[in-house]
Amino acid sequence: MQLRAKIGMLAIGVLVAAGLAYGFMPRAVPVDLAEVRRAPLAVTVEEEGKTRVRERYTVSAPVAGYVRRIDHQAGDAVAARQVLAVIEPARSVALDPRTRAQAQAQVSAAQAALAAAQANARSAAAAATLAQQERGRADSLRQSNFISAQALDSARTAETRARAAEAAAQYAVRVARFDLETARAAVASTAGLQSGGAAELVQVRAPVAAHVLKLLNESEGAVAAGQPLLEIGDPASLEVEVEVLSTHAVKIAPGSKVILDRWGGEQSVEGTVRVVEPSGFTKISALGVEEQRVRVIVDFSSPREAWARLGDGYRVEARFVLWEGADVLQLPTSALFRQGEGWAAFVLDGRRARQAPVEIGQRAGLATQVVSGLKAGDRVVAHPDETIKDGVRVKPR
Repeated sequence: MQLRAKIGMLAIGVLVAAGLAYGFMPRAVPVDLAEVRRAPLAVTVEEEGKTRVRERYTVSAPVAGYVRRIDHQAGDAVAARQVLAVIEPARSVALDPRTRAQAQAQVSAAQAALAAAQANARSAAAAATLAQQERGRADSLRQSNFISAQALDSARTAETRARAAEAAAQYAVRVARFDLETARAAVASTAGLQSGGAAELVQVRAPVAAHVLKLLNESEGAVAAGQPLLEIGDPASLEVEVEVLSTHAVKIAPGSKVILDRWGGEQSVEGTVRVVEPSGFTKISALGVEEQRVRVIVDFSSPREAWARLGDGYRVEARFVLWEGADVLQLPTSALFRQGEGWAAFVLDGRRARQAPVEIGQRAGLATQVVSGLKAGDRVVAHPDETIKDGVRVKPR
């Protein structure tokens, strides 16, 4: 009996000791795991922007007078030289000698502006011809493998830009010629009144074929010289204006890829950076912080059908692609933590977390490129905290 009692006491002691040991044994820490994998990765800068018509014309009153009601509505198509508004000159103003002298001075200024625009057009035409010749030589050299495909693409791009500059210069000539004609019309109107003739109506005409974008003065009434009446332009020639932080603008170059989304359409559209303006400006953020921002102009590269529903002044979200790779070894950024001057992550080794140094490359928000230290298929702790140490037991949630 005594032997049985001793055995029983010993068994109870062993059970108590085992229970105490189990109770004080470190528990496995529940963690979220993520897998190191190969996938496409893109480093982007995202900002809000708005669309705008590239060639916008503000049609203003050439003389002070009384404008009749404008019958056009926003969205109406107008032809070149079509009458947009009619102004009845006020007699007291039209007969003023000083006003007549000013009108004659405006004619001289318009003539000088036309001459300057024509000179710019000749310069742009010469540049376009040179770009075409350069592209032709690049085609021949490429066929002989003397230059790279990239150099040929650059020559073609330069030719396209030169042609666009030439077209813009021709438009500027047409606008200058229109300004000259309106200035001459103002002088002719005042000359008729000076000689005692009847008041002539001043017809404000469209400089180019376009669409009415906005009515700035729809109802009839008195207008001052130079007062805007309406804006016209081609809504199909849209571009995107994006204001980015100056620290991001230095990383964006002309020709960079841009993804435009959250504009209301079902799919994203692509664009290309055309201009990064060299001058920045100060803007107050929603939090009241002063920020230095730079305007970046983006051209659409997707087909017109993909963004045909966009109009002037529409909101878009622009993502500037600074770097991208098609097959990049990466892990969640949240799995990384500082280790001295470098980075490290906890890798699952059986049931324990092992600290491993990691050399990283590009960082794209939620994902980071792995240069060395990990391989595809490794499982890492997605959100390490102070409870995770090297060698600690873990269990997936």
